[in-house]
Amino acid sequence: MSDPKPRIVMLVHNSVKGDSRVQKQARSIAGLGWDVTLVGTSPDRRTYEGTIGDAAVILIPLPVGIHQRPHEFRRGTFRDPLAYPPGPTANWKRQHLDARRADLGAAKAEAAITAEGRGLRWAALQARRVGFKLESKWTGLRLRRSEALQRERTRMSSPIDRFTTAFWKRAMGDRAWRRLDPDLWRYELAFGNTIDRLEPDLIHANDFAVLGVGARAALRARAAGRDVKLVWDAHEYLPGIRPWRDHPRWHPAQIAHEREYAPYADAVVTVSEALGELLRRDFALAEPPAVVLNAPSGARGPVAADGQLVVRSRKTGERLWAPEESDEPAAVPSLRGRCGIGPEVPLMVYSGGDSPQRGLDSMIRALRSLPGVHAAFVLPDGSRYAPGLRELALELGVDERVHFAPYVEYYQVAEHLAEADLGVIPIHHWPNHEIALITKFFEYSHARLPIAVSDVKAMSEAVLATGQGEVFRADDPADLARAVEAILADPERYRKAYEGPADLDAWTWERQAEILDGVYRRVLGR
Repeated sequence: MSDPKPRIVMLVHNSVKGDSRVQKQARSIAGLGWDVTLVGTSPDRRTYEGTIGDAAVILIPLPVGIHQRPHEFRRGTFRDPLAYPPGPTANWKRQHLDARRADLGAAKAEAAITAEGRGLRWAALQARRVGFKLESKWTGLRLRRSEALQRERTRMSSPIDRFTTAFWKRAMGDRAWRRLDPDLWRYELAFGNTIDRLEPDLIHANDFAVLGVGARAALRARAAGRDVKLVWDAHEYLPGIRPWRDHPRWHPAQIAHEREYAPYADAVVTVSEALGELLRRDFALAEPPAVVLNAPSGARGPVAADGQLVVRSRKTGERLWAPEESDEPAAVPSLRGRCGIGPEVPLMVYSGGDSPQRGLDSMIRALRSLPGVHAAFVLPDGSRYAPGLRELALELGVDERVHFAPYVEYYQVAEHLAEADLGVIPIHHWPNHEIALITKFFEYSHARLPIAVSDVKAMSEAVLATGQGEVFRADDPADLARAVEAILADPERYRKAYEGPADLDAWTWERQAEILDGVYRRVLGR
């Protein structure tokens, strides 16, 4: 009788759909013979279950409440005694005033149309109006003070806020994240019991937010007599990222959390050698982390429906994500068709996440110096940044040459982008941007696109070494326009790099999956 498949639980802090790395991990590792369950967060309050290829998928809702920091639900007695206490009181007071105002208006109207309108009833009504006006002013003052206190607590820039942040960091060390950002506990409350029930042999924690969840689950299993291993997949250099949340305690909390639980990892995986060296230095790792690039699949063509992400509500069976009901795999959408332009129109494309540090506004500003050139932005659904980009394009008079399209499936990206003339990576200088070849770099490469990249270290060096594109100064639309003009003048010169210097075979997920498979086997002694 053959040994049972080793059980792998992969953890991720998102709802899987937009994360190509974890989808590729789960699907490919399950295809290599491991028993894989991918656990992520639900996009709503329901639990979903499904599959991606041979891997199981579970999406669990995060609980609400514990994400609040303790000071957020305390009264501001000393900071602002006029403010209402946290909770529903302020909103109730505001609505109660509106109701009183409506009631008083009705009484005034009734008095005006009755014979008693000028007697004692009218005098009583005037007294009510005076009382209401005084109460309105008092309540309005307290509401304004409540809003001001809320803003101060959000900014946390006052001397007392800075003092308490420093105090907890000094008093608790790396454990201070419990006070600075208890939101991290939500992943434990959501995932902990599920991990224990699955009884994995190995836990793969993707990124920093779920590292603690994986470490604590491994400790519980070992205490129960099961030797569970932990692999930490570091997607980002945490000290060098732009904070995901605009709160002064978020970043130090994440760093402290990562430092506390990094020593529990039996192996570390990351996305670049440069990031691996930083992790080895910061955490005194015994050996360099294994580098697993977030490269696209080398296989082209449609993916069968049974290999795609399918999740349904555990309770009702309602479909959240699933391929179209068809015997044929879905065709790759046409990028130019989505933009409504023909093959003769010069087209540059950006595909990926949207945030200010991505520098997407530089592409729109560059269009003023690029007559006839169009720009396509392939962004996640519900992009918060897209409306501002549209406004900027309208303001600059280039809106007819700017197009937006939602993501396609991760296995369709390279083929989808191949209709463009070049891909653009206009990211700004942040420490985390300097050290890795990011996902879109590989996607553009597999689409055989010339690349215009800002002068961030790793990618600009790669582009100059291979000759697959041009480098421009970050946050410089004029220099971006120069790079685009150079590429459009002779695109085949840059595409030739994919026949030689650019090693597309090494930049495939199939090669990366072999590396990850080797990490698992080594850690488990198989």
